[in-house]
Amino acid sequence: MKIGFIGTGVMGSGIINNLLKNGNEVTVYNRTKAHAQEVLDNGARWADSPAAATKNNDIVMTMVGFPQDVEDIYYGENGILNAATAKQVLVEMTTSKPSLAQELDRDSKKKGLRILDAPVSGGDIGAKNGTLTMMVGGKKSVLEEIKPLLAQFTQKIHYFGPAGSGQHAKMANQIMIAGTMTGMSEMLVYAKAAGLDLPEVIKTVSSGAGENWSLSNYGPRILKNDYTPGFFAKHFLKDLRIALEEAEKMNLDLPATREAKHLYEILVDEKGLGNDGTQALIKLWWR
Repeated sequence: MKIGFIGTGVMGSGIINNLLKNGNEVTVYNRTKAHAQEVLDNGARWADSPAAATKNNDIVMTMVGFPQDVEDIYYGENGILNAATAKQVLVEMTTSKPSLAQELDRDSKKKGLRILDAPVSGGDIGAKNGTLTMMVGGKKSVLEEIKPLLAQFTQKIHYFGPAGSGQHAKMANQIMIAGTMTGMSEMLVYAKAAGLDLPEVIKTVSSGAGENWSLSNYGPRILKNDYTPGFFAKHFLKDLRIALEEAEKMNLDLPATREAKHLYEILVDEKGLGNDGTQALIKLWWR
């Protein structure tokens, strides 16, 4: 299949590599071409704009950083909506605002286009291994049409309803992760202060009721002083802000998520560590 892919970050590159391994022709665009070099070396083709990555492809997938980036690549002069045709399916995988997903759906329909909001979870490891979990909003028949392709880099695909539903599900996911990241950090801080063997603590907690993805995947990285991003701290802060904005619209108070946002604001905005992975939260306690 011929695929246009916009966004060659940590997770995007992993997805692209899996698509290439499965024999697809992939054309990529990224704001910084140097960041696409890995997938270009693996056989992807370069496009000079989102529109160029859209033309003559069956599917167009996007995974960029922030809602403003989504708006730029879809609505810009050389954007996707000016180049896409009714025969194509657009798959927007950025974790973004549900309201923006709904807007994209409305504007796509005006042009006779089909689009899904389909954010994923699983980090760099899931993207590399093709084991991501995908949360989908949009028309179910469109999802069924392209499911075999999505299965090349996902392990589970969950459909939640009309446009924006995939993004709402991802917000629920990020709220859960906020709890596991703060819990893991404070657990390690406590265990270290108590003089415990930290690898043994991680092994013990991971084998009981405290088991969670963050601990299993990021705990060992922390002990190796490895703060490379499986998921950027600055992007997680963006997600928490969106989640709390959406919660406010629903008249919900989420104090634990609000505190997690505050901690990541210190990490990203005050300490300037937004390009570290989310596990760098431990740096608020450890040097």
